[in-house]
Amino acid sequence: MGNYTKQDIIRMVEEEDVEFIRLQFTDMFGTLKNVAVTSSQLERALNNECMFDGSSIEGFVRIEESDMYLYPDLDTFVIFPWRPQQGKVARIICDVYTAERKPFEGDPRYILKKAVAAAAEMGYRFDVGPECEFFLFNQDDDGQPTTITTERAGYFDLGPVDLGENARRDMVLTLEDMGYEIEASHHEVAPAQHEIDFHYDEAVKTADNIMTFKLAVKTIAKRHGMFASFMPKPRYGMNGSGMHVNMSLSRDGKNIFDDPNGEMGLSREAYWFIGGIMKHMKGMAAITNPLVNSYKRLVPGFEAPIYIAWSVTNRSPLIRIPVTRGEGTRVELRSPDSAANPYLTLAVCLQAGLDGIRNHLEPPAPVTENIFELRRSQKHELGIEALPADLGEALEEFERDEYLKEVLGGHVTRNYIRAKKAEWADYRAQVTDWEINQYLYKI
Repeated sequence: MGNYTKQDIIRMVEEEDVEFIRLQFTDMFGTLKNVAVTSSQLERALNNECMFDGSSIEGFVRIEESDMYLYPDLDTFVIFPWRPQQGKVARIICDVYTAERKPFEGDPRYILKKAVAAAAEMGYRFDVGPECEFFLFNQDDDGQPTTITTERAGYFDLGPVDLGENARRDMVLTLEDMGYEIEASHHEVAPAQHEIDFHYDEAVKTADNIMTFKLAVKTIAKRHGMFASFMPKPRYGMNGSGMHVNMSLSRDGKNIFDDPNGEMGLSREAYWFIGGIMKHMKGMAAITNPLVNSYKRLVPGFEAPIYIAWSVTNRSPLIRIPVTRGEGTRVELRSPDSAANPYLTLAVCLQAGLDGIRNHLEPPAPVTENIFELRRSQKHELGIEALPADLGEALEEFERDEYLKEVLGGHVTRNYIRAKKAEWADYRAQVTDWEINQYLYKI
């Protein structure tokens, strides 16, 4: 990612023989969309003249107000290394504007930008480092995805036991070609499960990077005859895939969460930020864990957090403070999954933390024990509450949190709740194989 002008992009397109430019944006549910233009239309696109039908995107606008504009963010220009070397394909991530040339309040990227601006008004820069997990499954004879794998590898295993090692290596090399700084990659706990971690960055850039990361991973997996899935819990009895979010705030280039003289090396702002996250976590779950399937991951026995607590190093609570101090001091939120819209997820995380700082919200004492081994009475004495148990409960908590609804704005709040309630109702009406196997012969 560079600091580009229009002339820079026009020159690169010509010199690199780029034929197609994808103007990308993200919908309310975190699905990547694009409008492709040829190089002959590039200048028009760079002048913000590319229109699309917003009524065709769920949660955007009604048919009578459908015309919308794409405003390219020039610094996001990148050439896809997996496309042909002649007639190359590039992309630019765009902001969505209305026909009146105003930022569209339903654009997730705009919502995150507003949150980042709120932090900037307080003198803060918000940096995020994600840990994205995914599965590599077999495809069927028609090239359709399955949940089948013959692999038996586990945590940190390597080839030939790790059957996805070659694909993961190509993913890392491709991402580095695109400007990512890859910190680590490895096999995860479950068979066919993988993780690739890239360097932290400013929040909007990180959300952009997550969207591009998912596209690159899926593309390279397909080239290896595999299917990459970011579904939170694709297989019963195995660990699910999360997207741990490591967060820090800085002022004048200094990490404000770090305080060598503070309790456990943390500043008061760090404690308040944790307090804000914990206050709003139940309502945030509808955003950070947006699917019916998300809550199949958040169950005991598979390392995913269930209880709203925090600790230093202990991995059983929702929030963990890694041991690193100095510029590496950070707050790790362990509940989000990779199905979440990264723009909305980072927006609610940041705004919840800022609410804690503004109002000096003190978190409870850290939990040093393994929460999963505590009795119910012990958790009650410690005031430890649980995350929502399912999407329906999460939506109820979200509707009760007026602050979070204000963060997302009326447009997204209304459309998101409507769509997710319909998803939950549809799921509840299903008759599953488990029910048939469990009850049919008994009744």
